[in-house]
Amino acid sequence: MKALIYEGVETLAYREVPDITAREGEHLIRIAAVGICGSDMHAYLGHDARRPAPLILGHEAAGVVQGGPMDGTRVTINPLVTCGTCPACTSARENLCPTRQIISMEPRPGAFAQYVSMPASNLVTVPDDVPLDKASLAEPLAVSWHAARLAMAALHPSMERKALVLGGGAIGLAALLALKAMGIETVTVVEPNPTRRAFLTDTCGETALAEPDGMYPLIIDAVGYAATRAAASAHARPGGVIAHVGLGEDTGGLDVRRMTLQEITFIGTYTYTAQDFRDTAAAIFDGRLGPLDWFQTRPLAEGAAAFHDLRNGAVATPKIVLDPWA
Repeated sequence: MKALIYEGVETLAYREVPDITAREGEHLIRIAAVGICGSDMHAYLGHDARRPAPLILGHEAAGVVQGGPMDGTRVTINPLVTCGTCPACTSARENLCPTRQIISMEPRPGAFAQYVSMPASNLVTVPDDVPLDKASLAEPLAVSWHAARLAMAALHPSMERKALVLGGGAIGLAALLALKAMGIETVTVVEPNPTRRAFLTDTCGETALAEPDGMYPLIIDAVGYAATRAAASAHARPGGVIAHVGLGEDTGGLDVRRMTLQEITFIGTYTYTAQDFRDTAAAIFDGRLGPLDWFQTRPLAEGAAAFHDLRNGAVATPKIVLDPWA
């Protein structure tokens, strides 16, 4: 089969690799669409020790089951494989499973390939009227859905339903859509890249600023750099909530003194639960998250160029989806 291989810092190669077969108790999925995630970019830049080269990256995928009792079923893939028996799993907090695995990290190759193997419990059936490239957005949307759900649960009921999202990429835009679907009426996005900011404003019809202004009861940091954490802790209202999703930089930025004196809640959020993923997929299918027309599709064979363009800020759309068969 063909795959896009991460071979070293800013080096990707599209080439033939050995065919895979379904693992015992799993299903073989013919990948139809796979998105480029920020974590794929971190690996590409050599910033993710969990993803050493050589490796097949990619975990935002949808496709069609090949063979077995589910043959021909159109599915979107929850890439987080968990044990199902630990206290985290049995309390529906599967994202905290101590033995969790995710495709695109050893020992599970990723979906920048023509096929992957996945357990049935990680597959959500996609209705015939939903394109598979749109269905592949379930994973990044679920990340933001999870963050928005936790932030909303922590927000005091007396506080205004108003939010700030730092970062206008796929996770940031998805956070905006999730917050609106959960009842937040006013959401502002901060995106310093003028090309992407113009896309968010002109194409998506959202309020996008170059830098934050004012104070907000709820903030989602979809970037995770010291500068965005500093902005979050500076612009959170007293008694407000910051949900941290981005993994851009490990340390720095938070004004812990202000957060303590003003009782600002800080929540670290990672991936999603299995229920979050199913809820997100349902919201895609029934249209609650909007038309989801803010991605572009390119052939997997041109994946290296797509990463290069993203690296250089030359992509206006928040998401690039790759097609292994184009």
